[in-house]
Amino acid sequence: MAPDSSRNNQENHRGNPPGISPNGRVISYNVLEGERPGGIKVRFKIRIATGKRAKEIDARQAKAIMEVLQWQRQHKTPS
Repeated sequence: MAPDSSRNNQENHRGNPPGISPNGRVISYNVLEGERPGGIKVRFKIRIATGKRAKEIDARQAKAIMEVLQWQRQHKTPS
């Protein structure tokens, strides 16, 4: 993936409240040290997609969710 321009690469970091950056393209959040599982560094980074790209991602996610639901239905264990 090609590097984003600095305009698209603005993020919120530890010390800043989590949320959408001013350009609305990236959400980034570092988990505080005391909240990390096993002390490992945890960072959530979400890129916002819109338009045609968002529709492609929505379709792919819907297909994956449907496959999981179908698998779960076929592999139900008796109660």
